Amino acid sequence: MAGRTVTRAQLSEAVYQEVGFSRSESTELLESILKHISNALAQGELVKISSFGTFSVRQKGQRVGRNPKTGQEVPILPRRVLVFRPSQVLKSRINTKRHPKAAV
Repeated sequence: MAGRTVTRAQLSEAVYQEVGFSRSESTELLESILKHISNALAQGELVKISSFGTFSVRQKGQRVGRNPKTGQEVPILPRRVLVFRPSQVLKSRINTKRHPKAAV
């Protein structure tokens, strides 16, 4: 499973198969959900998805960093960063899931 990435197309296909919408309706639904989430985050709102986790935006202040190659100090400008905190349900599911390579 390592190295695999879940894409929008795969999520849309999963909605198509699970819910029974047409492929175009499934794609529209997924895009609408992602748009609502990103708009809420852009406005600084908290996005909580029950049994999954919470997305939030955090403001980071300016600080001094260092170029690892040269050692030269470089200012890192203030910015907003996306933070995800998984729910206990998701953490539990991840930690109890058996990985095929771990059983070897």
